Amino acid sequence: MRLLQQLSAKPYSTFALDTQLAELVELDSLAELMAYQPAVVPIVLGEGSNSIFLSDQTQTILRYLAKSRTVLAEDEKQVQLHIEAGDNWHQLVSWTVTQSWWGLENLSLIPGSVGAAPVQNIGAYGAELADCCDYVDFFHWQSREVQRLSKSDCGFGYRDSIFKTGLAGCGLIVAVGLTLKKQGQPKVGYKGLEHLNQHSSVTEVAEAVIAVRQSKLPDPAVLPNCGSFFKNPVVKHAVFEAIQQSYPAMPFYPQANGLVKLAAGWLIEHTGLKGQRIGDVGCYEKQALVLVNFGQGTASELQKMVALIQQKVLAQFKVQLEPEVRLLGL
Repeated sequence: MRLLQQLSAKPYSTFALDTQLAELVELDSLAELMAYQPAVVPIVLGEGSNSIFLSDQTQTILRYLAKSRTVLAEDEKQVQLHIEAGDNWHQLVSWTVTQSWWGLENLSLIPGSVGAAPVQNIGAYGAELADCCDYVDFFHWQSREVQRLSKSDCGFGYRDSIFKTGLAGCGLIVAVGLTLKKQGQPKVGYKGLEHLNQHSSVTEVAEAVIAVRQSKLPDPAVLPNCGSFFKNPVVKHAVFEAIQQSYPAMPFYPQANGLVKLAAGWLIEHTGLKGQRIGDVGCYEKQALVLVNFGQGTASELQKMVALIQQKVLAQFKVQLEPEVRLLGL
């Protein structure tokens, strides 16, 4: 266990606003977590790639860093894995691709920890965590016990789960169970993956996804950001049809429940805000869905940019955008 006090929040959020943390606790094992008894429930933080500290934090920040990978079962068709929450997500994906296991390849290069993945039910290029998640192990602050939640218990939805709703603030994820396939069907129906086909290897799919992401998304180490800032909105079919009449080339993704998912980046770009900035916070010139900190950005500038984007999209398309990023200190 490590206890740090009065430190900059910049290294703990890839958006790197200049705010302060009163106290940070890092735990390296389940045993340390079991022994840790905070007076006040802390804010749980992964790698900070989806969290922004808008103000100085007086509440303790907790990072759970335990990491291990265990093969629980394996046969000629599939492999079952138990992964501790502190593992880096992309490193895990790269390892599974090296093993020629299918299931996570479309989720390559998503930043963050394994423990953060179920919270948002991370997804990209037609895949999401829920596709291969068997269970999530969750430590409860009140009972101080680890509960195993089945996939159905997790309440996975689009960028949503029970960990953002009913269990928010009640504990933290300590491990995830996954089932991956030995033989897979490539998901290549997204822009940038058109050169692939159903005979492409898992490595070829992963490499293509990485190439697309690197071409559109800035490296947080060079230009601070938290990736996709807004959720892609899911709207009623009537709303979609009304927009499509004016914008027939608009990309869209029909959902199984009759709703339609729209591309938030496309909506923002067509308000004319791509490349625009307020102070040192801006809408990235290569991908409108990404907000960036040009170096000295402030929480006020970020909040003004978010509000401007939401207002413009609502006025032009009658669609309300919601942040995908966790904003702490509002």
